[in-house]
Amino acid sequence: MTTNHELAEQIERLVRDHIAASRTAVAAAVERAFAVMTSAAGHPQRAAVASAGARAKPAPRRATEEVAALADRFYAAVCRNPGETMATLAPQVGASPRALQVAVAQLKRADRVRAVGQRQFTRYFPRTANAQAAA
Repeated sequence: MTTNHELAEQIERLVRDHIAASRTAVAAAVERAFAVMTSAAGHPQRAAVASAGARAKPAPRRATEEVAALADRFYAAVCRNPGETMATLAPQVGASPRALQVAVAQLKRADRVRAVGQRQFTRYFPRTANAQAAA
């Protein structure tokens, strides 16, 4: 029959063994992580990818004339189909919704388009002459 003292010693031994095994596993994981960073240090691109994750190269800026042309095409599409979402209007314009964001922002600032809703549920309406005069 085991006494309370013997049972306490067994528990202490199990806890010490578990902590030692955890320390060994953590040390091995840290060594692997630093080994990857050390091997990537000789290669700047690999170091950036290893530390910050894979990032895409930013797209070049579009010319103002191109953005203005997109805005005009979007405005025409909104006039033909008021109350539609960007996803619906984008194929009519011939651009992706992401490519239209700057053009639509310009139309909003110029008060030519009104946006109602949020995120992917935003619907676009053309501003009329009466609405511009009232505003």
